[in-house]
Amino acid sequence: MLKTLARWIWLCGLFAVLTPPVYSQADHGELRLKVTDASGAALEAAVELESTGNNFGRQFRTDSLGGLAIRQLPYGAYRLTVRQQGFTPASQIVEVRSALPALQTIQLRPASVFTQVNVSGTETVLDPESPRSVQQIGAGQIQQRLTSLPGRSVQDLVDSQPGWLYEGNAVLHPRGSEYQTQIVVDGLPLTENRSPGFAPQIEADDLQAVTIYTAGYPAEYGRKMGGVIELNTQEQTDPGTHGEFALSGGSYRSALAYGRLQHVWGGNVAGASASGSMTDHYLNPVVPQNFTNTGTTGDFSAYFQRDLTASDRLSLSVRHGLSRFLIPNELLQQQAGQRQDGGNFETAGTVRYQHVFSANSLLTAEGMVRDDTRDLNSNTSPTPIAAFQNNGFREGYAKVALSLHRGVHEFKAGVESDSTFLREDFRYNITDPDFFDDDTPQSFSFAGRRADLEQSAFVQDEIHLGQWNISAGLRWDHYQLLLNQSAFSPRLSISRYFPAHGLVVHGSFDRVFQTPSFENILLSSSAQIQTLSPQFLRLPVQPSRGNYYEGGLTKSAFNRLRLDANVYRRDVRNFADDDQLLNTGVSYPIAFDRAVIYGLEGKLAAFDLAHFSGFVSYSYMVGNVWLPVTGGLFLGDDAGNAVDQLSGHVPASQDQRNTVQTRLQYRITPRLWVAGGAGYGSGLPFEYEGTEQAAIAQYGPAVVSRLNFDRGRIRPLLTVSSSIGATLYSSETLKLNLQADGENLNNRLNVLDFNGIFSGNAIAPARSGYLRLSASF
Repeated sequence: MLKTLARWIWLCGLFAVLTPPVYSQADHGELRLKVTDASGAALEAAVELESTGNNFGRQFRTDSLGGLAIRQLPYGAYRLTVRQQGFTPASQIVEVRSALPALQTIQLRPASVFTQVNVSGTETVLDPESPRSVQQIGAGQIQQRLTSLPGRSVQDLVDSQPGWLYEGNAVLHPRGSEYQTQIVVDGLPLTENRSPGFAPQIEADDLQAVTIYTAGYPAEYGRKMGGVIELNTQEQTDPGTHGEFALSGGSYRSALAYGRLQHVWGGNVAGASASGSMTDHYLNPVVPQNFTNTGTTGDFSAYFQRDLTASDRLSLSVRHGLSRFLIPNELLQQQAGQRQDGGNFETAGTVRYQHVFSANSLLTAEGMVRDDTRDLNSNTSPTPIAAFQNNGFREGYAKVALSLHRGVHEFKAGVESDSTFLREDFRYNITDPDFFDDDTPQSFSFAGRRADLEQSAFVQDEIHLGQWNISAGLRWDHYQLLLNQSAFSPRLSISRYFPAHGLVVHGSFDRVFQTPSFENILLSSSAQIQTLSPQFLRLPVQPSRGNYYEGGLTKSAFNRLRLDANVYRRDVRNFADDDQLLNTGVSYPIAFDRAVIYGLEGKLAAFDLAHFSGFVSYSYMVGNVWLPVTGGLFLGDDAGNAVDQLSGHVPASQDQRNTVQTRLQYRITPRLWVAGGAGYGSGLPFEYEGTEQAAIAQYGPAVVSRLNFDRGRIRPLLTVSSSIGATLYSSETLKLNLQADGENLNNRLNVLDFNGIFSGNAIAPARSGYLRLSASF
């Protein structure tokens, strides 16, 4: 039965042509605009749409019939300005509050008749009708971001926000969570580890907006709930051909090329994008020498969308991505001549249909098929272990959702099904027996196949009652892999707007049911690995269940400043984490008995205040986890250390108490700007059972000097950066920009992680510089 189902799902992908131009995301909608003259005749016109709080600002042009559809708009208030020669400009505030298209007609008056809508005093810095706190990264921030190493541009953008931090290899950790980040690409949820070592990456150049949730989750989202990152890919709705190209390069022999083309005609949109990169710093090295760390990536996507009628829209897309890289060596491994090659390969196709029943009801149906493969191979000289892996999965995903507007209510309900067929093949050979316990088997192999079948249903309602806003939802999840479990998850967010003070106060409660990472989960939960560590009770890794609480405020000032402040607490049973096999890049899901994580965050942002724009953010977090541990693959000293810690609690591996991020830009002229920034982290905890001399032999004195053995903490991290950017050419049809970046200008050796039971080393990049040239037309 499963083979038949898998074959059927896979064949469906042949009819789908992963970057669809529009998908239904939780808090995103569409604005449909019609521009006419005083007699009602259609007008071609220039359109500007701006929302300071959402970091959104774009220019459009209506078609010959005066029509324009602007999609993937985050909920909020927008300033809409329409201009055409010979007519008086019109400006007004429009609101997007529903997945249903918002219809707006603008009538332009002749210039001889002076008529203008006065919207002074209405601000878009904060959203008074949002029941939750959300971080938005807009197109301007994306285009003028610090240049990233290949495979990290999206992660670097998210890491700049409060509540997020890197541990190693660009793995994002929201509020202490490990591998519980969900990335939603144009409405398509990707719930597996999407860091560079585990999956091909979508480049930030492909995006027009990023929306980030760490609390107040809509019931539409489930399964991975540490944090949700919504990525909206670029789309032009103006008629004609549009495109963008970018070239960047710099330190570590890094180079990246990106290109996108799109053509719009009638009710059709067709486009394609491609990117390729190479670098000598793909993963975080384990020693400052950055041994064996080359990587190359490639990505191609194509999509087609057609408005079949005024009420029906069909979208098709396909994406193929790959990455090939080496696993960084330690000093002893480099001396032995070790080489480990890794690779990730992904192909995906999507299809989506949207039907508008009326001005108050909308139906969306979407499907996706995906094939992923992850490889690891070792040469003949590895130490202390040679590891080999060929894992993969085929996934079939489907979702149907209905949106309804009635009075003060915005209802949304839907069902989804995700069938993932896992394949695991892993083996190892020990090459240095002295590194392991005498009873550790010298070789081991495992092969497993299993279907991960997950279904869910949700219903949610956003209610706007004067200055009060409420989001209430209920989600049901069913998980069937090694366990068969289900759960109901209520969600509630409430906010109150105080107009006289420019203040929104909010609070939220989220019940979460989080499925374990499926990376090597069959091996991690199998009875077969009792031969490796017989003292462990090997049970299937349980889903995480928890309660999240948050309270906070958003305050605006002068329509140019915004302060966001939040306090939170997370109580989780079966807290998910991972166990890494030495520094091979192979990881296994584990679960601690429970965890308590709490903290506070703040962010002060400026929006074009006396030519200054930027932000400063601060995060304080405390995280503790309680033993014992279920799952994992512990060998040698790691097995003994884990056995000794069967009870009590320890700091979570992401327990960095203080984190500060800042970036400030000053616009010297309309075509020239400079920026500077800094990042500070007080340091993660570590455990090391060996002597300091052993650590020096393995990692070198420079790394050990960055460790405080008395406190069991890595010494504080600090990076300073600067940028300068210029518009070399600008016209109505072409814009050419050049940007130069200097990063870690203080050249501090920043150790992100240090060897422990559950993680290896990670060294941040040294002082580096990059140039980036981009063109759009």
